Amino acid sequence: MSAEHIQLTDSLVAYIRSVSSPEPAYLKRVRDETAQDPLARMQITPEQGHVMGMLVRMLNARRCIEVGVFTGYSSLCVAAALPEDGQLICCDVSETWTVVARRYWQEAGLEKRIDLRLAPAVETLDALLAAGDAGKFDFVFIDADKANYTHYYDRAYQLVRRGGVIATDNVLWHGKVIDPAANDIDTVAIRAYNAKLCDDQRVHVCMIPMGDGLTLAIKK
Repeated sequence: MSAEHIQLTDSLVAYIRSVSSPEPAYLKRVRDETAQDPLARMQITPEQGHVMGMLVRMLNARRCIEVGVFTGYSSLCVAAALPEDGQLICCDVSETWTVVARRYWQEAGLEKRIDLRLAPAVETLDALLAAGDAGKFDFVFIDADKANYTHYYDRAYQLVRRGGVIATDNVLWHGKVIDPAANDIDTVAIRAYNAKLCDDQRVHVCMIPMGDGLTLAIKK
């Protein structure tokens, strides 16, 4: 054991990936294609994808939600970990990015497990609650516009069952959360979100220093 976090170098990251379960070819192709996009930093790391897949399997999850699809890497990680009759509801507003995601969902043979809903995520989540789906989901991943994180979380909390997990990306926001000079809308929103979860006695919370920061909240 160690009381300090190890400093990750590019060489060490490469080693970690070499001794972990191999990244499926379709995931590597998504990652390589997305790397050409100016907004490539919005994609999760392969290690985050592994963790999410592990969580879905450990939870024996059957119903999941993703808020923020981008080009589909994270949704592929979740959908691949679901049973044949599992369902992942994906919320996004971008036809441009989700066209790429759809292509890879089909290539991976996972499109039947994924239900894409192109609409503001708050509307989709509210519709699920109105349909009586409170407490019927096992896992929710939030990785969308930061200003709405608290709105997504409030609804996700209602939608997950007891023992279900809400995972949130970008909670370290490139280190800006501890920069007193950073007071842009997104940074302020992330700080408020982190404080909200820390104070929420209805969940167990753990922030993992992985990628741009990944918070896991387990509903008590």
